[in-house]
Amino acid sequence: MVSKLRAERIADRIREELSEMLIMELSDPRLGGITITDVTLDRELAYANVYVSAVEGSVRSDEILAGLEHAQGYIRGSYPSG
Repeated sequence: MVSKLRAERIADRIREELSEMLIMELSDPRLGGITITDVTLDRELAYANVYVSAVEGSVRSDEILAGLEHAQGYIRGSYPSG
């Protein structure tokens, strides 16, 4: 188990990396206009909950979630595990 401060730093880094990935690497038009607002980690740093916000609000939520699900393999593959 890591300290709370270290977990917060790791979550911030994940948020920054995902935000950069959305801008620079993912070209899916369904993901345009979304922002990573927060990342929370479990105690063992094995799982992260990623919170997003869209400019249009919940109007495109199904489309955005479909785009994120489509990109999940690429996103997970971009980070070394362990």
